[in-house]
Amino acid sequence: MDNRDHDHYDDHTIKGDEHVTAGKLASEGVGGAAAGAAGAAIGALAGPIGLFVGGLAGVVGGWWAGKAASEAAHHYTPDVDASYRRAYEESPSRLADRSFDDVRPAYQAGHIAGMNPEYRDRDFDAVEGDLKRGWNDDLRARHGEWDAAKPYAKDAYTRSRAAAVGSTAANAVKEAGHKTANAVSEAGHKTANVVSEAGHKTANALDDVKDRVDGNPASRPGVDPTDRPERSA
Repeated sequence: MDNRDHDHYDDHTIKGDEHVTAGKLASEGVGGAAAGAAGAAIGALAGPIGLFVGGLAGVVGGWWAGKAASEAAHHYTPDVDASYRRAYEESPSRLADRSFDDVRPAYQAGHIAGMNPEYRDRDFDAVEGDLKRGWNDDLRARHGEWDAAKPYAKDAYTRSRAAAVGSTAANAVKEAGHKTANAVSEAGHKTANVVSEAGHKTANALDDVKDRVDGNPASRPGVDPTDRPERSA
């Protein structure tokens, strides 16, 4: 998803929100080195999603402070957004006074977290502490306390984590299929060569016998001009 699409989603929630920069993070108490790493990770992200990733880049680090986190944020596509909108609007726990646009940042937070390979074998409860730290003062002021956002972040995390695991498994199966096909092909070539070599040796042996029976002067043990050339394996 390009930046225009991403900004489109952010505009639904925060009009005119500034880009999150290393300078802004530093001014909010994130150390210089951490702020530099956070700024590199965030790139051009803006709005709530930039605030969330930027906050985690500074206080948690690891995957969150790298380029992969920013790229993961851009995988929050229109189709993904639409699926979470349907989930929220069909949920019996939907808040009567809050639209999907109001809770979208919680879904974004959970979705991106689900793509973090460091969380691969961890359920939501095991990573909630990190996500809560990323739900900073700006997000609380504009989108409510973490406890209100948590159910939607958890739903998105669970869905995103399952999709990531499924994708990894599919890739493993695909890779195994390629390796099996290559092994079968290689075995086929080797078998064909063995059969061909055996055929040449058998033909030469029969030719030697025929030469002797016919009294062919060329007939002698080993290869003679009437034999088929043997091939090395």
